[in-house]
Amino acid sequence: MGPHPAVAAIRLAVRRALHDVLSEQAALREKAGDTTNPPGPPLVLVACSGGADSMALASALAFEAPRLGLRAGGVTVDHGLQAGSADRAREVTERLTALRLEPVESIAVTIGRTNTGPEAAARDARYAALDEAADRCGAAAVLLGHTRDDQAETVLLGLARGSGTRSLSGMAEVTGPNDRYRRPFLTIDRQTTRRACLAQSLPVWDDPHNDDPAYTRSRVRHEALPMLEKALGKGVVEALARTARLSRDDADALDSWALQAERTVRTDVPGTDGWDGVELDTARLYALPSAVRRRVLRRAAIAAGAPAGSLFARHLEEVDRLITAWRGQRPINLPGRVEAGRQGGRLVLRHGSPTPPAPTG
Repeated sequence: MGPHPAVAAIRLAVRRALHDVLSEQAALREKAGDTTNPPGPPLVLVACSGGADSMALASALAFEAPRLGLRAGGVTVDHGLQAGSADRAREVTERLTALRLEPVESIAVTIGRTNTGPEAAARDARYAALDEAADRCGAAAVLLGHTRDDQAETVLLGLARGSGTRSLSGMAEVTGPNDRYRRPFLTIDRQTTRRACLAQSLPVWDDPHNDDPAYTRSRVRHEALPMLEKALGKGVVEALARTARLSRDDADALDSWALQAERTVRTDVPGTDGWDGVELDTARLYALPSAVRRRVLRRAAIAAGAPAGSLFARHLEEVDRLITAWRGQRPINLPGRVEAGRQGGRLVLRHGSPTPPAPTG
């Protein structure tokens, strides 16, 4: 008799992710010419909060990794946002150790005040901790427990922000430095991970923040998505996840086009204050489709010093008008003290630049 269907589903998803890791590690060794003395088994870590999704992921990794000649370890991050968080982190490490994962670590982080909100601040601190742990342990990959439901919520949040195709593409299966982060569960729903935990008698912890309406994602999860399913029928989550896959293909193609176009229109200019400026050929920019042109403008603004997380569609629309609707406008102020101004046939983006406005006569 085989495993419970939910357990079989999560194990298959993790097995596929681990096969990808092994193939990529072999390709890297071959590229480096290191085929005579193979290293020890690669280490794969699981990021585990103790919830159903990450506990199901940890159990699947513990089962599959030894069968593929991999080492498996675990990391839990204590955000310190709730009373007793240190005790819960200790419980998670005990559960991971009981699954025979090694090494197992608990990392405490401090969440500072930022303009991006508590959810984004916690996420940034968590990824910084995971990066540090992966580098220190020499991990080939870190598995994350995001499910199809998480993907649907991400797409809906992007749609509400009006952030464009890239935002609608949601989370990629592989991200991070050197393709470190892997999300095997993006095609698996949240109920499957919970059933897998029940079938294996795995204790789980339900984070009260997931039910707190003070958090935007919680409202999307418990109010917006159920309302959409009530109005439109079942299948909204699957449709949003499918939208993410299709949008990612489109966004990747447009990004590739923009990268090629950028080489023909952009010139980097060293600045006197340590910040590089960027100059763009307005005639060649004007000839590009708007979706490609705005991608080039976004990359140029970031290169000039604008923080990517603070650069929104409305900023790029204003800069785009310097190309498509030039009437002698004054320069545009962008986040990060970056200024975009038209100078003859060039668009100049510079950090703190005293670019004078063009004459209007």
